[in-house]
Amino acid sequence: MPTSSNSVTEAPGPLVSDTITDKRSRHLHPLARYILVRAGISILLIFGVTLVTFTLANLVPADPAQAALGERAASDPEIVAAYREARGLDKPLVTQYVVYVTNLFRGDLGNSTQTNNPVLQDLSVAFPATAELALFIILFSIIIGVGLGTWAALRQNRLSDQLFRAVSLIGISVPTFWLALAAFYVFFYQLRWAPGTGRLSAALQPPPHVTGMYTVDSLLAGQWATFGDALAHLVLPGSVLILYTVGLLLRFSRSAVLDVLGQEYVLAARAKGLRPSAVVFRYILRGASLPILTIVGLAFGSLLSGTVLTEQVFGWGGIGQYAYKSATTLDLPAVMGVGLVVGVVYIVTNFLIDVVYGVIDPRVRVQ
Repeated sequence: MPTSSNSVTEAPGPLVSDTITDKRSRHLHPLARYILVRAGISILLIFGVTLVTFTLANLVPADPAQAALGERAASDPEIVAAYREARGLDKPLVTQYVVYVTNLFRGDLGNSTQTNNPVLQDLSVAFPATAELALFIILFSIIIGVGLGTWAALRQNRLSDQLFRAVSLIGISVPTFWLALAAFYVFFYQLRWAPGTGRLSAALQPPPHVTGMYTVDSLLAGQWATFGDALAHLVLPGSVLILYTVGLLLRFSRSAVLDVLGQEYVLAARAKGLRPSAVVFRYILRGASLPILTIVGLAFGSLLSGTVLTEQVFGWGGIGQYAYKSATTLDLPAVMGVGLVVGVVYIVTNFLIDVVYGVIDPRVRVQ
């Protein structure tokens, strides 16, 4: 009997050990856990954006009912009261916020008072226009800015370095709205080298809608004339914003590469006799990638959120121009929609940059 008692007592030991082993085996990979944590934080931030957007829109001192109805209709109290009731403006702010968030889950951002269209419909047209411009700018800016910044750092204090630093200083310092006006006047009005306003010439029809970006949709449809015209319309506003973005990336890339050049692993790679191109791409740029990615993400988020004055000068019809018209007409549903889109753009961009951080640098994912 004692023997059987001891065997019963000792039997659970391996079972408990196996359970602990199974739990450990089911643990998430550090990168997956890192992504889940960042995703959870991003979702909380989006809820915060909805609260901030709603609060700021309701702190506007002007009356949205009078702005929407016009002077004659706003002078009639019954019409104003009916408008407030229809829009839910007569309810407490807490109730209005709950209704606002509930409608957001349904994809309802309200109706614009300037276009009488659903705000989501207006944004579905404006956002692809800005995204097309932003992708064009960031692609060329990364190639030019990071390339020149790396070259300037590798040739520190030489003539090319001084020249590139001057270019970056000019790009950052010149106001983009002034540069947009000057470029429009010189290259369109005087020289006729580039198309004027809009995304497409009046004689052409937009390509079949797939992404909302004319260059991409025209390529998918095989409309080469439309693609060439849409690309030509991108050149002038894109060049204005590329100058600023290149100056920003050049400056930060040069600084990041200079910080890496003196590191021991770079010196060891050179001591091994590796080719200079291998040292640059496999060691220097990889080591400098995190700060470069940070500024690229911020620049891309800024471009995606709309460049108001540049889009207004070139009549681009993107988020920036839509935001300008909404603010000047006190179109609160549209203003709130733009604010929400801008906030979500920055949050999603930062989330993607954080994920890339975790992939590139293992130290980030385990912190």
